[in-house]
Amino acid sequence: MPDLPPPQVTDVEIVIVHPPRLAPLGGEAAFSAVVIGPEVLKTEPRLDEALKSVPGVSLFRRTGSGAANPTTQGLSLRAIAPSGAGRALVTLDGAPQNDPFGGWVIWSGLPAEGIESATIVRGAGAGPYGAGALTGVVALQERATPDGVAAAELSAGERGSYRAAVAAGAPGVLLTAAGSRTDGYYAVRGARRGAADTRLRLDDASVALRLQPELGDVQAAVRISAFQVNQEAGLRGARSNTTGQSATVTLAQPAANGVGGWRLQGWVRHSDLENSSVAVAAGRATTTPANDQYNTPATGYGLNAAYQVRQGPVAWEIGADVRLTDGTEHERFRFMNGAFTRDREAGGKTLVVGAYVEAALDEGPWLVTGGVRLDRSRAYDAVRIERDTATGAITLNQATANRSDTTPTGRIGVRYALSQAVYARAAAYAGFRAPTLNELHRPFRVGNDITEANPTLKPETLQGIEAGFGGDGGPVRWSADVFYNLLKDPITNVTIGVGPGTFPVAGFIPAGGTLRQRQNAGEIEAWGVEGEASGDLGATLGWRAAMAYTDAEVHGGRAVPQLTGLRPAQTPKWTVTGGASYRPLEALQLSADVRYESARWEDDLNSRRLSAGVQVDARAAWTFAGNAEVYIAAENLFDKKLEVGETADGVESYAAPQTIRVGFTYRR
Repeated sequence: MPDLPPPQVTDVEIVIVHPPRLAPLGGEAAFSAVVIGPEVLKTEPRLDEALKSVPGVSLFRRTGSGAANPTTQGLSLRAIAPSGAGRALVTLDGAPQNDPFGGWVIWSGLPAEGIESATIVRGAGAGPYGAGALTGVVALQERATPDGVAAAELSAGERGSYRAAVAAGAPGVLLTAAGSRTDGYYAVRGARRGAADTRLRLDDASVALRLQPELGDVQAAVRISAFQVNQEAGLRGARSNTTGQSATVTLAQPAANGVGGWRLQGWVRHSDLENSSVAVAAGRATTTPANDQYNTPATGYGLNAAYQVRQGPVAWEIGADVRLTDGTEHERFRFMNGAFTRDREAGGKTLVVGAYVEAALDEGPWLVTGGVRLDRSRAYDAVRIERDTATGAITLNQATANRSDTTPTGRIGVRYALSQAVYARAAAYAGFRAPTLNELHRPFRVGNDITEANPTLKPETLQGIEAGFGGDGGPVRWSADVFYNLLKDPITNVTIGVGPGTFPVAGFIPAGGTLRQRQNAGEIEAWGVEGEASGDLGATLGWRAAMAYTDAEVHGGRAVPQLTGLRPAQTPKWTVTGGASYRPLEALQLSADVRYESARWEDDLNSRRLSAGVQVDARAAWTFAGNAEVYIAAENLFDKKLEVGETADGVESYAAPQTIRVGFTYRR
């Protein structure tokens, strides 16, 4: 019998389909840009916590999205003047992720398993990103469509914490789903905690599906997503429920050398927020209902288009975008004799239309880039009507005139390679952010503190310059920058009264409470220094370190002279982060991260000081089967008390205590 020929080996082609997008012009290297990849994203259960590995990236307060109220989850870059709405634009493959009503970001709807990378560009000048990038932009890129499971996690931790997430699909299809729950912790500790205090519980879920049909040379994608977040706010009777849905359609044809490329993208985002707050009695023994925001439907619509040309060392892009938001809050308030006695309807519409042109020249050691942008913003159809719940009689009908503003902005950057390993760069920029529907129309209450809305707010603007050096060759990668920013007309919560007392529109403020109003509060001047470095010591040890120092000061002028010379609320001077990973065995990886933050002020009057704090996280992981690992992780390893808030009567609240998690992850 003759020998049979050996079986023929057939190569299996793995098809990876990336989301449709135009390639960046290449000019970002002239600005303060940091890229976070999978190695950082996989170590944190929540995306906002991973982003905080870059100094200057923060939510409004120190509390992360796992415990923070949805209305304080806006992201800001550099410690200039964080706000609940956020002063940074967050995009996913070009589509804004900021909430249409409030500008914040619901991070539960963006599980890290579905994210390939995050590019953080600090400094204003939105350019091709669109309006709203006042202090910078976080450009998220969703992972390519895999063939099978691309990422998964299953974990459990202390205080009834569980999380499950998966990103899987086939060529042209990506499904991402995640869910988590925790019984939470008490924010108020020790003797000051009373019967009014409850745990910060969380229950969230999200799902997203991206389809990429084949349309010849045109790349196409349809993405739909939904999320739901239920939270208890740490006070008896105070809770929130947030839901949202979105749909994005993208068509693109990348540019080739000498042949133009284009992108057309349309999106719609709908959200709804239910949020109840309470007043706290003396001694924190009981709470009384204060507000019941029972319905806040808001919808955002957007369209952006771009045309790009690449010819040798030159690339340029021209584009335009439109954003429309429409939202109204419905709220019961003025709780008396066991029932709410007033009902409020407040909201309106905003429209931003913009166009831009940007170009980059990459020739030899020189990289030169610049762009200009012009935006027309409009706030209109405002309404604020308050009624007696028993009779239906109107008690307040506040009419507000429509407002329009035209804002030119731009940016320019230069980078020069001093050698193959060292470069110098400089940049100047201007940006703006229009007020959100939330800032214009929705008052809110936290404990006994009330903040009133202001329908006459105008856009914030920022101008800045920066320069620095860096090295991206050799065993150590590093950069160091110095910057100066001037933020004009910042929207700030300004103290206008202290309880007990009765005030126009707001009504009664109890003892220990504070009345604030959102106002365009003069100017904020800030200068600072930033630095990052990372490297490897042999094949087993990797390290990274970063710092940011920002000296910010308010110039209130005639509008708010009481704030002149003070530091903006919630802005630490120093932030230092570091991390190390050690692999003593091929399958074992030990890692630790540390974050230090100097003291910050809780309020605009700099009367409530939040102490400096440091947090250390640690993780040990055992890898098997190539891409799978089991791990044990400790957040706040040394159980430090990190102060995150202080009420007018001196009650302090804290971030999460030490939390141990164990889990399984898979990444490829």
